[in-house]
Amino acid sequence: MSQFDQRLKKLGITLPEVEPALGNFLPYRISRSQVFIAGQVSIIAGERITGKLGGDLSVEDGYRGSRLYGLNILAQLKAALKDDIDRARAVELSGFVNAVPEFTQIPAVMNGVSDLLIEVLGEEKGSHARSSAGVSSLPVGAAVGVKALFEVE
Repeated sequence: MSQFDQRLKKLGITLPEVEPALGNFLPYRISRSQVFIAGQVSIIAGERITGKLGGDLSVEDGYRGSRLYGLNILAQLKAALKDDIDRARAVELSGFVNAVPEFTQIPAVMNGVSDLLIEVLGEEKGSHARSSAGVSSLPVGAAVGVKALFEVE
């Protein structure tokens, strides 16, 4: 069992099944030592966090939604790397928060996925650069979305 799988088990985290892309693109792409994870949304096994932050959703709802898409990111990463997943480290996240124009707590929402990566991968491999923005809509009405870049050591 990989260190990654051991850590998931210890934390009581189960990754979702990998979902196919919602369009004509790949869910991930490996290029040399980098793994690009396409935009994931806050939907797992029927649990959906949809709506607008600052409108019908609270910061706590958004945080939970960003953790959900973090689980999708980790599931895609595991599908991409299989037995090499212990060699992966997070490099960068780009987040998108479906929000009303006056919503300014985007970093607090995005902390859900950042916290998850550090919990699962550890401080050294889970820490990452991050950018995020508020947007007027996301696919399937998702509250949050993210794309990720990992490096394989």
